Amino acid sequence: MSSTRTPRTGPGPVTAAASGGRRTILTVMCAGMFLVQLDVTVVNVALPHIGSSLHTGLPGMQWVVDSYTVVLAACLLAAGVVGDRLGHRTIAVTGLALFGAASLLCGLAPGIAALVTARALQGLAAALLLPSTLAVVNQTFPERAEQARALGVWAGVSALALPSGPVLGGLLVTAVGWRSVFFVNLPVVAVAIVLTLRRVRKDEPAPGRRLDAPAVLIAAVALLALTYCAIAYGRSGVSAQTAVAAAVALLGIAALIWRERRAPDPLFPPSVLAGSGFVGANVVAALMNFVGIGLVFVITLYLQGVRHHDALSAGAMLLPLFAPLALCAPFTGRLAARFGPRPFMLAGLLLGTLGAACLLVVTPAGSYAVLLPTLLGFGFGMGLLTPSVVAAALGAGPPSRPGLSSGVNNTARQAAGALGVAVLGAMVQDPADPARFTSGLRWAGALSALLWIAGILLTLRTVPALRERDAAG
Repeated sequence: MSSTRTPRTGPGPVTAAASGGRRTILTVMCAGMFLVQLDVTVVNVALPHIGSSLHTGLPGMQWVVDSYTVVLAACLLAAGVVGDRLGHRTIAVTGLALFGAASLLCGLAPGIAALVTARALQGLAAALLLPSTLAVVNQTFPERAEQARALGVWAGVSALALPSGPVLGGLLVTAVGWRSVFFVNLPVVAVAIVLTLRRVRKDEPAPGRRLDAPAVLIAAVALLALTYCAIAYGRSGVSAQTAVAAAVALLGIAALIWRERRAPDPLFPPSVLAGSGFVGANVVAALMNFVGIGLVFVITLYLQGVRHHDALSAGAMLLPLFAPLALCAPFTGRLAARFGPRPFMLAGLLLGTLGAACLLVVTPAGSYAVLLPTLLGFGFGMGLLTPSVVAAALGAGPPSRPGLSSGVNNTARQAAGALGVAVLGAMVQDPADPARFTSGLRWAGALSALLWIAGILLTLRTVPALRERDAAG
């Protein structure tokens, strides 16, 4: 390769295109994403042990997951805008350092309140990391075909965290204890910071883009209230708490709409939201994570709380879900570059729908073979869907605002994931009652199948085929 520089497509980092330079940058950015994803699945396997050690029930375990994802979702778009303004390299390094500090606090947490608070801090750090890593990849590979391939690698490497998490988490919890699942992040953070500082050049600031801080705060309050409402409803049904939370969520959504219509620099620019392809791809991404993250949460509880498998065994049993996701994602990125993302989005949604439908036959005493089709359906389905829906969203967004596009996409996915944990968790209730839990799991499977069928229809309506996209371009 020549020593010329990669052409810049926006205000992001200037990257070296010397031999292996762009591949190294891709590897470094994948490491940041890997770290964030690893923490999700590692924690899921550790939840029953956390609940026992810190004397908390299902709501407490839900908040261990959702305090991370709610803050992540609420801050993602703001982090994307800040990255566009201050530079994604700077924001990525800051996110890594904060993630390491928060992981240390999680491992040292003396009680559930301290752990939930530290997890929220982890969510803020992850919000800084996600759009910055994706924006750097997007800018380093500006040509459409190579960008789609790079996004496939990015999605595939990040997906490796998913099968690694249950096995590593099971080993750590069994051998050392649940606190070790947070301490394991520290060496990864140290290496990633060093590589980022060495391989990604410092950004040129773009001070013309301002952050709408009131809108960020309103969005965070609305999402927190909506998540709290779902968790509280699952615990105690309709009550004064759920009514107040629902009212706060509705007022927050109304206030956000009002604010966005009047802000000089809105979080969601009208020019971006006017594109049906961009909106459609992000709604499908939200449906994907609502179902995917929510079902991982409740299936983990089923394996350990209803079927009474230990953490290591439960982690190994989840491999048919996570391994296909990790294996398929890089190949899907390459194929999406050639044929467009729509056919792979449709195939992934169809497989996921079939997998969700298989939950209708799960019973408290059913064998693992009954659950296996669900795991495989979601594994292969999300392996096809994840890189395709990201490519569709970025391809439909403004080329000069990669931080905004990745921020919107990740916000949609993480906000929906937090709600998925809350809503599906409320449907299954406590695994201490196996019959009620399994009945709720079947209902969760039915709802998931219906939502992904809606995703199929939306993809057909809004995401263009390759020839249509090329003609429009």
